[in-house]
Amino acid sequence: MKTYRKELWFETRQRRELINITGTVAECLRESGIREGLLLCNAMHITASVFINDDEPGLHHDFEVWLEGLAPEKPYSRYRHNGYEDNADAHLKRTIMGRELVVAVTDGKLDLGPWEQIFYGEFDGKRRKRVLVKIIGE
Repeated sequence: MKTYRKELWFETRQRRELINITGTVAECLRESGIREGLLLCNAMHITASVFINDDEPGLHHDFEVWLEGLAPEKPYSRYRHNGYEDNADAHLKRTIMGRELVVAVTDGKLDLGPWEQIFYGEFDGKRRKRVLVKIIGE
């Protein structure tokens, strides 16, 4: 069995952003040379997420509105955690959107559904953060 590991680094311009990383993850798979196996992709920071969904701007807006309704950024005084930082909402948003994903690798390709795309979700941005891609297989 072969293994592959790569860290992807992101620095967003806004506090919250969704970035389609499907192409970058597919490039990692090409680099690995693995044709059959599993690909794990996970956010290495507690205020960021990796998830699969549709790349449609209306849906991205809906995510923002929905997440902000569940865990609003302000007032900062709403959260006990914010005695140390001002990002409690980002921790909660990450929990909702998820830490990682696993995608089957079939015939050297990501085995995704027709509209599925891989996203990096940033909820406390404007600083450098990383995502781990780990692939195992043959």
